Amino acid sequence: MTITKPPRDRERRRRDVLDRLEREEDIWVASADTDGVPCLVALWFVWHEEAVWLATRPANPTGRNLAAGSRATRLAFGDTRDVVLIDGEAEVYTREEVPAGAAEAFLAKTGWDPRAERATYAYYRVRPRAVQSWHEERELPQRHIMRDGRWLGGA
Repeated sequence: MTITKPPRDRERRRRDVLDRLEREEDIWVASADTDGVPCLVALWFVWHEEAVWLATRPANPTGRNLAAGSRATRLAFGDTRDVVLIDGEAEVYTREEVPAGAAEAFLAKTGWDPRAERATYAYYRVRPRAVQSWHEERELPQRHIMRDGRWLGGA
């Protein structure tokens, strides 16, 4: 006998997404270059002041794509039964430009300080513009919990 849980409402899914942003260590980062060639990597991140902060080398494909305002910047958690997709706008900061609070939050969460590396690293702030979250098919109809940078209310 299969027991199907009722779908979570938007507020519950929002809380669950914010919880995952605090506790998850890695996030999938999908970007594309100006020709539309995709790149998908997992990176450490921190959720700080309503944005996802990433760090990577500016010369690698993800760094170049994010700095160029790539056509597709998508962040993702989860497996096929517990999905979170975040579409956002990325801004690049050199290690000299990164706000101290963001860099310190990144260090506190990951234990790594890209500012201290000999190699050049940059920070990328991704501000969510759209968020989708769902557990299995039952939540697909109401999967959108943020649009145009604003959390949606209601069911």
